[in-house]
Amino acid sequence: MDLRLPGLRGPRRPRRIVSAVAAVVVLAGAGTWTAVASDDDTPAVHSADRVMAVDGVRLDTSYFTSGATGRRPAVLLGHGFGGSKDDVRQQAEDLARDGYAVLTWSARGFGKSTGKIGLNDPKGEVADVSKLIDWLAKQPQVQLDRTGDPRVGVAGASYGGAISLLAAGYDDRVDAIAPAITYWNLADALFPDGVFKKLWAGIFFNTGGGAAHFEPALAAMYERVAESGTPDTAARELLEERSPSAVADRIKVPTLLLQGQTDSLFTLAQSDAAEKAIRANGAPVDVDWIAGGHDGGDMEGARVQARVRGWFDRYLKDDKAADTGPAFRVTRTGGVDSTDGAAQLRGAGADSYPGLGNGERSFPLTGRREEQSFTNPPGASPPAVSALPGLGGGGLSQLSSLGVGVSLDFPGQYAAFDSVPVTGDLRVTGSPTVTVHVKSTSDTAVLFAKVYDVSARGNQVLPSQLVTPVRVEGAKAGKDVTITLPAIDHKVEEGHRLRLVLASTDLGYASPMTPATYSVSMKGDLKVPTAPAVTTAAAPLPSWVWWLPLTGAAIALALLLTARRRTATPAPDPALAEVPLQITDLSKKYANGDRYSVRDLSFRVEKGQVLGLLGPNGAGKTTTLRMLMGLITPDGGEIRVFGHAIRPGSPVLSRVGSFVEGAGFLPHLSGRENLELYWQATGRPAQDAHLEEALEIAGLGDALARAVRTYSQGMRQRLAIAQAMLGLPDLLILDEPTNGLDPPQIREMREVMIGYAAAGRTVIVSSHLLSEVEQSCTHLVVMDRGKLVQAGPVAEIVGSGDTLLVGTATPVEEPVVEKIAALPGVVSAAPTDEGLLVRLDADGSAQRLVAELVRLDVPVQAVGPHRRLEDAFLTLIGGSA
Repeated sequence: MDLRLPGLRGPRRPRRIVSAVAAVVVLAGAGTWTAVASDDDTPAVHSADRVMAVDGVRLDTSYFTSGATGRRPAVLLGHGFGGSKDDVRQQAEDLARDGYAVLTWSARGFGKSTGKIGLNDPKGEVADVSKLIDWLAKQPQVQLDRTGDPRVGVAGASYGGAISLLAAGYDDRVDAIAPAITYWNLADALFPDGVFKKLWAGIFFNTGGGAAHFEPALAAMYERVAESGTPDTAARELLEERSPSAVADRIKVPTLLLQGQTDSLFTLAQSDAAEKAIRANGAPVDVDWIAGGHDGGDMEGARVQARVRGWFDRYLKDDKAADTGPAFRVTRTGGVDSTDGAAQLRGAGADSYPGLGNGERSFPLTGRREEQSFTNPPGASPPAVSALPGLGGGGLSQLSSLGVGVSLDFPGQYAAFDSVPVTGDLRVTGSPTVTVHVKSTSDTAVLFAKVYDVSARGNQVLPSQLVTPVRVEGAKAGKDVTITLPAIDHKVEEGHRLRLVLASTDLGYASPMTPATYSVSMKGDLKVPTAPAVTTAAAPLPSWVWWLPLTGAAIALALLLTARRRTATPAPDPALAEVPLQITDLSKKYANGDRYSVRDLSFRVEKGQVLGLLGPNGAGKTTTLRMLMGLITPDGGEIRVFGHAIRPGSPVLSRVGSFVEGAGFLPHLSGRENLELYWQATGRPAQDAHLEEALEIAGLGDALARAVRTYSQGMRQRLAIAQAMLGLPDLLILDEPTNGLDPPQIREMREVMIGYAAAGRTVIVSSHLLSEVEQSCTHLVVMDRGKLVQAGPVAEIVGSGDTLLVGTATPVEEPVVEKIAALPGVVSAAPTDEGLLVRLDADGSAQRLVAELVRLDVPVQAVGPHRRLEDAFLTLIGGSA
């Protein structure tokens, strides 16, 4: 896993700027010049690498220019925390081609630069940026506003975004900045409301190489807070003095704030505070809420880079015609692209930044009772799950944007209050607020507040996986608390409800270790901001819109007349209602080709069978399974499960369970907790999971209570099978379930599959372990080059060969074995523990062989067909394997 804090990246494109995370150090030294060829007619980029020394610290830098001689504005590009200048090299080259002189560097303690990490210490990294600007002022390619004052902008994301804000506050030579997904007040980010954001803080210090790589004061601060779980005043002051908020009144340059919506590290509230402060200084400020963030999602690289370029063109090149975009823009997710599964993005904007509390609507909330009590468990374990810091593109927040509920609250550890169903669609844009009354058996209570979007079916989604920690002092006597919930941009569909949850724990934060009981009641309505002036831009209508209706009508009529149009799903076949699977003439072509990956495939699977799907690489097994699970659409033929034709999203697929090799689990949660979280994400009622039955078949025993990180590979595979069996599906599909297991574990997995089918259900297993398939499966389907080679019971396929096992009363001597091998009709003979293994040719027969064995005085006791599955398989597919 890459733990570097993300930058804004995208496909290579001219005219783009992107920054990651940084802080830096500088002076001057010798360098090496290189020319970077472009892939079009634009000028080549020249780069110079230099190591600069300052106060005993060596900084590794690169300088980029392009085009004709002459002076041009300069841009400083920061890199990501844990990264180096190399991370922004492509962006620097693109900016250089756009007519900027660009300087990148590796911050103190990163890349090839030396020194201790200071988290943007004003006396360290921030002072280094000023020295970098000194150096730029001496370069003949850089435009000067006056002697020693270059025209310069600074851009960066996260750590590098903070250094751009700090540089503008400490050095008045900075002319424009474009910070992204960054912080305004680092103490508020890591210690929100006095609660320690332990996972993100740990990622910071581990990514930096451990406490020893940080300035001593920072290392001591982290160790102190991590041990106590509670930030103290000294810790807050140390982080605040390294935050842009410390110089809020001195940042007076045009600022483009790009903040991430899927970001539990630096939330939208950080850019909101920055916008208010900088605008109060009289500087132009635009705000852009991008789809991605530190928790993953789409970073919108190309769009963001174009907007940053436009910002610098306007305020560094003084190009009045440059498009800087709207004063406020937010990216909204609207469905899924059916071609690649990616979230579809749409922009919305306004002529002014609405803030986080614009256009409030009130929603009364009620619970099961007026006052609800819940516990903070001993050791604050198990913790509720919201965001999972450090996952990057695999973050849970992206799933929530697609309407998938993946958060987890433990019964007895939270209170919940619901609104009535929403009438009409509701767009939440900003931070909801609510006032509650809190009492505790302890003096201090720590709560985690969140608002779920709950569908009519009860499926709840936590927008962007964000929570607000709330520390309540003096809670023993009872106290009214107004809570500002996380800022989001989220559409609530008509008929959905809003659910306020107050939990006692959260995985990302430190909670009190001492058990306590909290009681909460509502003291007012939930107030939800809607920002009505923010409107989604209508997509332009291309010319084909005008002629498309007529053309479409003509095509539809032609299809109707030729009976080629099949819009309705075929009706269920009552005759197949009890048949788990029937595949008829199934075909699928490779993309952009004439060859078939599956062609005219037909077979049937009955209840109680364990079917092995076999074939060499490229036989079409995976394609067949994907069509069976509704993931891809056949080009021809039909798949019916219990009589229902399979289409993407077919309801009958709820009777199908599947396991694909490499199932992922949350390592800190127990096996049982992982399964409960998975089932909750399906949105189906808890009682339908049949959790205990699935666990009994999987046979994990007491291990279910242990963290998954302690599991062996075999136990993880068992847990994955149990996950596939949740809901006790009638048809279970397993792809390579024994991969990575040792022989005892493989035997256990075999028992799991056989036991599951024994109850009248059906299992389809694809595996390359032929000996295991032979022992586990009752039936086989053998494929080669997309076609069916043979199907039937294992015993029938294995026993239909040309090899006989001759059982003998005593071992056969070697000279006699040689005589048998030389007999007419015999290809080979080999002694075994049971007697002889004799392979016949086309002219051989069992009767003739027995007569010859009697003649040679071989003590024959039994003769029967014998062939391993491997032999049968190789015979069936010939040289394809």
